Amino acid sequence: MYRIREVDGDDEDVAETLADLHRLTFFDGAPLPDFAHGHWWVAYSNALPVGFAGIVPSTHADNAGYFSRVGVLQRHQGRRLQLRLMRALELRARRNGWREVVSDTTDNLPSANNFIRAGYRLFKPRVPWAWPNTLYWRKFIV
Repeated sequence: MYRIREVDGDDEDVAETLADLHRLTFFDGAPLPDFAHGHWWVAYSNALPVGFAGIVPSTHADNAGYFSRVGVLQRHQGRRLQLRLMRALELRARRNGWREVVSDTTDNLPSANNFIRAGYRLFKPRVPWAWPNTLYWRKFIV
């Protein structure tokens, strides 16, 4: 059984947990985000943190949130935790009054499939912000 909770990224212990989860899920493939910025969640199995996610105001789309990170420890993957974390982020985006959520994936088929399951659609941004082979995702949530 898994439990997902919104956490305070300004809290030093929480930020340390988020950083540990980031290192264990992204390794050296992505820079460590600023956990004091945006909204963050942790997924727990019993009392152990096994996944995390964050959403920040988008700098790529107007009145939108951006999935900053969604990561799940390998031994807990395949249990729809990423999808559940995405749903929690969407709820926060609605509460923030954002009209859409955007994100991107690069060479990550399981994440791309979760975006599809969650109702996201591929789109081509006016100004691409990532790698040439990146897929860009968008979902209107109004």
